[in-house]
Amino acid sequence: MLLSAIAIDAHHSFTAEFDMQKPVRLKGILTRLDFSNPHAHFFLDVRDPGGRVTQWVIEAASPNGLLRRGFTKQTVAEGTEVIIDAYQSRTSPHKASARDIILPGGNIFLLGTFSEHSK
Repeated sequence: MLLSAIAIDAHHSFTAEFDMQKPVRLKGILTRLDFSNPHAHFFLDVRDPGGRVTQWVIEAASPNGLLRRGFTKQTVAEGTEVIIDAYQSRTSPHKASARDIILPGGNIFLLGTFSEHSK
């Protein structure tokens, strides 16, 4: 029973960590893709209008969930400019929960972890 309490505590609620009322569109260079459980993470270098680069951490669905949607670690190479639509973190200014990714050429993949992402 103690182990199940630890597992429940380790996994967060979407609405506790992210704000659906604060969507963000991030255009930047994919610097790293971490395909590990419980969530995949995209690391994106985003340049602001002043030219300053900020690294964003974008949380996505589980690697298995992404694979079922046709997205693999080889779908997009590091160094590629992408657009990620996401929801802002409530606590971290440069963290978000992914909704989808738009690749060069226009292909769109659903990355989200929350059912509202598909709306």
